[in-house]
Amino acid sequence: MKLQKLIGATASAVAALCLTGGALAQNYPTKAVRIIVPFGAGGGTDIQGRLLSKKFYESMGQTFVIDNRPGAGGLIGADLAAKSPPDGYTILFTTASLSVNVTLYKKISFDPVKDLVPVSWISSVPLVLTVHPSVPAKNPKELIALAKKRAGKMNAASNGSGTTSHLSIEMLKQMAGINVAHIPYKGGGPAIAALIGGEVDFTFATALAVQPFVKSGKVRPIAVTGDKKSSAFPTLPTMTSIYPGFESDNWYAMFMPTGTPQPIVDKINAEIIKALNSAEIRNFMSKEGADPVGSTPEQLARYFKREVDKYAKVIKAGRVEVD
Repeated sequence: MKLQKLIGATASAVAALCLTGGALAQNYPTKAVRIIVPFGAGGGTDIQGRLLSKKFYESMGQTFVIDNRPGAGGLIGADLAAKSPPDGYTILFTTASLSVNVTLYKKISFDPVKDLVPVSWISSVPLVLTVHPSVPAKNPKELIALAKKRAGKMNAASNGSGTTSHLSIEMLKQMAGINVAHIPYKGGGPAIAALIGGEVDFTFATALAVQPFVKSGKVRPIAVTGDKKSSAFPTLPTMTSIYPGFESDNWYAMFMPTGTPQPIVDKINAEIIKALNSAEIRNFMSKEGADPVGSTPEQLARYFKREVDKYAKVIKAGRVEVD
């Protein structure tokens, strides 16, 4: 009899909890929600974040405020998000840099894997392997052959030490067995400028940064780093078709502090999927060289873990350190 009462009480408690969670999600949000963007205003993360916040407002009737917290390759903003109350009123909108920073930085005051809960993969932006017009290489194989012929005499620009563009250079060195010098710059703009000026031979640039200069003929793209062809550069081969496993996607995704109620995580996930299916966002991303993705929290969790493991191997093999 006591056991039956205990089972009945437990069932009632579970049912009440489910109803509470459902009501919580139904009423959420009741006040402004902060979206932390761990990079400066005007960049790809900031622009996409503002577009999504606009869609969230239109759908849920509450303001979603962009809070730019740049610094340490995105770690300052991520740290702030991870340590915020898990009440649904803080969202982190970040990039692939988070999966790199787990290994790259020796001292981090939070665990990106344990202290942040994945919400949804937002978009995919592969990098573009791009050479200076004076480099006589029309495809990756020709570039590799040239680098081996000019061993130690070619150089490559990156957006900065520890960025996905830097690690793409390291992946190329490790997989192709070439010796090229890495020249870090302070961002994608300066790196592209160095390539245009002939200071470097090649770089891995985002489609957004390099598109105008490809059209003007100032640089020549020869491959993309995604696992499939890019909508922005549909004629270019993928690096993984030449070197299986060579994938470097400058992806964008949303996370929330661990402990955020699952019904709220699920609600934001649903709003993201709805926003990504809107004509406004799909048209914007198409023009900017990004591919909208959308995922379940579980799919993003698995992908994030794979990205952490992949970049950890590259960082350790190349002995990569931040300047």
